[in-house]
Amino acid sequence: MSEIEVPNSPGKFVSKWRTDGPVDNITLGNWKDEMEIESWLMIAEAALFLDAAELFEQVKENLSTAELATIGLVRRRMLGDNKLEQAINEAIEIAKNPETRDLKLEGRLRMERGLTRFESGDIEGAKEDLEWAELRLKSVAKASRDHDLSLLNRAALLMATNAPLMALNVYSEITRDSDHAHETIAISRLGASRIRASLGHMFDATRHAWNAHAHAIKAYQTNMAIEAGTLFIELSLSNISKDAERMQFQVDNAKPRKVEDPEPALLVNPLDINGVFDWCFNNLPKSNIGEHRPDLRAMVSIAKNLDKLDYFKDLFSEPDEVEDATLAAMIQVCIDDEEHAKIWGERLSVLTLI
Repeated sequence: MSEIEVPNSPGKFVSKWRTDGPVDNITLGNWKDEMEIESWLMIAEAALFLDAAELFEQVKENLSTAELATIGLVRRRMLGDNKLEQAINEAIEIAKNPETRDLKLEGRLRMERGLTRFESGDIEGAKEDLEWAELRLKSVAKASRDHDLSLLNRAALLMATNAPLMALNVYSEITRDSDHAHETIAISRLGASRIRASLGHMFDATRHAWNAHAHAIKAYQTNMAIEAGTLFIELSLSNISKDAERMQFQVDNAKPRKVEDPEPALLVNPLDINGVFDWCFNNLPKSNIGEHRPDLRAMVSIAKNLDKLDYFKDLFSEPDEVEDATLAAMIQVCIDDEEHAKIWGERLSVLTLI
């Protein structure tokens, strides 16, 4: 089995510090440069989230005034404080002040305020802040983590306010050939796939799900890759053809269409279906426990449609491990053996009475 090379990230920085530290500030700076981490603020946030208090205190010395105000907000949010708008306003003033100006942080803080306003029910204020933040970050930090977040937050707000076509337009700004993070591309394509499917645009919906699966794998986001992969298969099940071109070829050759142009017919090669199914199956968690297992539900449903239920013979033989009542019900329906169906019925009764 080949080893996965985990990409450099603030989280990996914290792991290195736990393994090789504590070290002096010069060494920390060398690590930051070697890993090409954009800012000390990103490391400070990772240290907070990963409970590396000693590293946080050391890194905090390198933060600017605006960054200190921002990390203070992060800490308050972690502690459950949801009344942050005044504190955000004060941090924005620091980021705007000519003596402490930080244009990127001002964009991020406006995004934070937009999210806070949405949570408090101020939809118009949220829209104004999120649009302003995205434009600012696009101009000073395009395709950065914060710019990616601003795009995804704008799209999420539009979906929450019943504007899916506008959300689709925002997702389209996250192009696959740009410098956006693979995780961002995966999230955007997953969202775009669901919107397209709701509109009946099955070719585009399937193409987006394929891309979401591929980019989630590149981002080492296994759960998202399984979610996108099962969505791809579910969208494809009624359109399988051994004569179909391979999906990657179809994706690479897809072109923008005019409104009057017909949508391409959806045909999916069974080799692509089987390849995605096998990847998802091989990357499922080793344990079957958990009260909510949408990954297993989707895979069992797909396996039944593809006549691949033998993949799950171990799962079917261990009813006591299953804690998801819906999954138990699905398995009971899938089993032809009367004796085993009865056993799963008993397990389902236990789960629904808990």
